[in-house]
Amino acid sequence: MTVDITIPSPGESISEVTIGSWMRQSGDWVEKDEILLEIESDKATLEITSPAAGVLNAGRDTGEELEVGAIVGSIDTEAAKPAGEAAAPAAPATEESPVPAPAGGSESSDVKATPVAKKLAAENGVDLSGVKGTGPSGRVTKADVMAASSSPAPEPAPTSAPVSEPAAAAASPDTPAGEATPVVIPTSNSTSGTREVRRIRMTKLRQRIAERLVESQRTAATLTTFNEVDMTRSMALRKQYKDAFAEKYGVGLGFMSFFVKAAIHALRSQPIVNASIHGDEIEYHDYMDVGVAVGTDKGLVVPVLRNAEAMSFAEIEARIKDFAIRARAGKLSVEEMTGGTFTVSNGGVYGSMMSTPILNPPQTGILGMHAIKKRAVENPDDPGSIVLRPMMYIAMSYDHRIIDGTEAVTFLKTIKEAVESPERILLDL
Repeated sequence: MTVDITIPSPGESISEVTIGSWMRQSGDWVEKDEILLEIESDKATLEITSPAAGVLNAGRDTGEELEVGAIVGSIDTEAAKPAGEAAAPAAPATEESPVPAPAGGSESSDVKATPVAKKLAAENGVDLSGVKGTGPSGRVTKADVMAASSSPAPEPAPTSAPVSEPAAAAASPDTPAGEATPVVIPTSNSTSGTREVRRIRMTKLRQRIAERLVESQRTAATLTTFNEVDMTRSMALRKQYKDAFAEKYGVGLGFMSFFVKAAIHALRSQPIVNASIHGDEIEYHDYMDVGVAVGTDKGLVVPVLRNAEAMSFAEIEARIKDFAIRARAGKLSVEEMTGGTFTVSNGGVYGSMMSTPILNPPQTGILGMHAIKKRAVENPDDPGSIVLRPMMYIAMSYDHRIIDGTEAVTFLKTIKEAVESPERILLDL
């Protein structure tokens, strides 16, 4: 019998997903609960496991968009397990990830090419050994094969005749309608560079990020206020205790925990910043769910520290580290990225000196951290003299519909004071 592989619901309000990478290929023997493929929604990347042991039939291709509940393949449970079959998953069969070429029988079997490119080459009779790959490490891609199959074979150039002036190239009879045959015209300033253009469809996650950012700009009355923080005392405290902290808690002591703690301190003094707008009502929250922005190769995600007001420095650091690792591996759940009453974003890890962070709806406030740089400032211990201090610009974007300038400036000033004198956090001053 065969068992269907269906797309589960990644979370509430998600009705459509995109097929990501297949970890196994059609014809492979797979074990029950073995990871078969990834699916991408507008909120997260999730793994689908095998519902049974048997031979896989992958019925959908990478990049296809399907509704939740759709069948993406099946498992033949009556097929015999090949002798010596290993259960370890193979590399994903995607346009970016190669799989080993079949041995023998083909002159181009050893050419590095993607599975899609190999299949297309076989269908069109293209010899891969004569195709120049433009993919990573010279890998032949689908686009390379399409270009080779639509271009006429080059004729040997005469060795005795001089090169004539370039003439307009006639369209090949095999060229599809609406497509022009490329004409190369040498010029005095020509280079060896290419001018190719590629278009890649946005992932569901990237599309959703784009929608939310535009929505934020369109629906909120966003303003940004700035301040600067003298990091001297927080840096000294971190340096003094970081080794003991790591030894006791098994996690490093970073500056994110200082700023999350400072944000919680400021949210207590300005609860309107922890509120949100729902129609003509303001919803106040007696908890502080702080989102921490994490950059990944698939886009920015914002997992949430639930009830951050009850967390210690060590708990905050451990959760942030866990979020970062799983975010870059696409392992965060939709629930972990849903909600949040305030967000902290650290652009300083990428070297940003100043930015105006965008609100994460329906939140009405977001704190932006930046790079720490030594600057000449007035010495707080000797007014009137100048000294070099490690300084950080901080920014707070807020929704002016419910947060007034006085509240926003006071909020940011409270964060500045808490980070400059971290004992204020411990004493709740």
